[in-house]
Amino acid sequence: MAEQEKEAALPSKDNFSEWYNDLLLKGEIMDVRYPVKGLYVWFPFGFNIRRNVYDIIRRLLDKDHQETLFPLLIPENEFMKEAEHIKGFEEEVYWVTHGGTSPLDVKLALRPTSETAIYPMYKLWIRSHADMPLKLYQIVNTFRYETKHTRPLIRLREITSFKEAHTVHATWEDAASQVDEAIRLYTEFYRQLAVPVLASKRPDWDKFPGADYTIATDALMPDGKTLQVGTAHHLGDNFAKTFDITYEDAEGEQVYAYQTCYGISERSIASMISIHGDDKGLVLPPAVAPVQVVIIPIIFKKPEGVLEACEDLKAALEAAGIRVKMDASDSRPGAKYYKWEMRGVPVRLELGPRDLKNNAAMLARRDTGEKQQVSLDNITEDVLSLLDEIHENLYEKAKAGVQERIFECEDIDTIKEKLAVGIAKVFWCGNKECGLKLEDDIGAGILGIPTDQTEGCSGKCPVCGSDADTQVYIARTY
Repeated sequence: MAEQEKEAALPSKDNFSEWYNDLLLKGEIMDVRYPVKGLYVWFPFGFNIRRNVYDIIRRLLDKDHQETLFPLLIPENEFMKEAEHIKGFEEEVYWVTHGGTSPLDVKLALRPTSETAIYPMYKLWIRSHADMPLKLYQIVNTFRYETKHTRPLIRLREITSFKEAHTVHATWEDAASQVDEAIRLYTEFYRQLAVPVLASKRPDWDKFPGADYTIATDALMPDGKTLQVGTAHHLGDNFAKTFDITYEDAEGEQVYAYQTCYGISERSIASMISIHGDDKGLVLPPAVAPVQVVIIPIIFKKPEGVLEACEDLKAALEAAGIRVKMDASDSRPGAKYYKWEMRGVPVRLELGPRDLKNNAAMLARRDTGEKQQVSLDNITEDVLSLLDEIHENLYEKAKAGVQERIFECEDIDTIKEKLAVGIAKVFWCGNKECGLKLEDDIGAGILGIPTDQTEGCSGKCPVCGSDADTQVYIARTY
């Protein structure tokens, strides 16, 4: 990357689309210049963020799931079995038709999602009620021929980081409980990214193809649109019937199993960097920041022991489990500040001769920009405490920003007005025709019924005017 490109300032975040694309390059998250539309390259720094993010979801899932890996290629005959599911993906599938120069006897699909790759094996693995619940997940790349405007981390033709879990249960109710658990896990996952999410049950016309129902989580982006950042699907026994996944129950009868699947992708990273970032660059939650603390030696003509003191400080912080970088390059301090602010490092420590005489360092927070002098005697404990404080501040600030942009609306005109900046919360009679007409009239979609719906609330459907006791989120979406 050219030096002048590194030093160029970001566009204002008010111009979100331009800011976002510029930040991915200058913050060294992803390079968009790969010569295939919709495919992007992770910079090492961005991939480090990815690794830390996915370590969190692994820790959450590994308590009662097992990680696995299924093939990328799916035979056409298996892929085409579930008609409703395939109808939802038929325009998005990449097909492999040749091996070298030889036509294949059976076309192979590059997985757009893995139900049809996994469930033929589940048929072999599930034999009795003792084999359930089965809870497996994998983190893989998936391919979808996306015809809409592609956007790095958000709308891709190669989803590089798709975490999909697939579970099998003896009863419909057990599967429903697992869907609820998946949403709880995702909410906690995003809480650890300091990203507040809204969970809602999707309307039937927007559920996962082949599912009984879908619950999804959405993040509110800076431009007022929502980004779907997690989904959980109750598959009923629909796929079990298609792939003949049965088990012998306690009475010796062969009955169909019930299934769920739930997934997240690198959209999790898109939401995190978009919500927290500012005009200076990334603002990373400490849990996922590749560098949590950067130490900047302030050196004049004579080092006067500054470099040695910085090395000692680095070693002390690393011994406490903190990820530390010391920038002893020849760049001016201001250029170093710019570099590490762009990369979202949560804490900057500056140490010069005067600080050494005072047995202190100057500490700067990336989230607030506040600076303060801290004693070297207790600096490790102070930094550890501050990292927790930074996380809480990022989350509470983001949560307040979401709550301020959810608007109770009663009529079409108000809905249209509020959708320019956030989410409308509207009563709906539950009639599909009203729901579809509402979407047409406002030019936006019904996200779904909030999972934390308040019981006993009532209002009027803005389309037909009838009484309604169900509210829905409505938003413009990516």
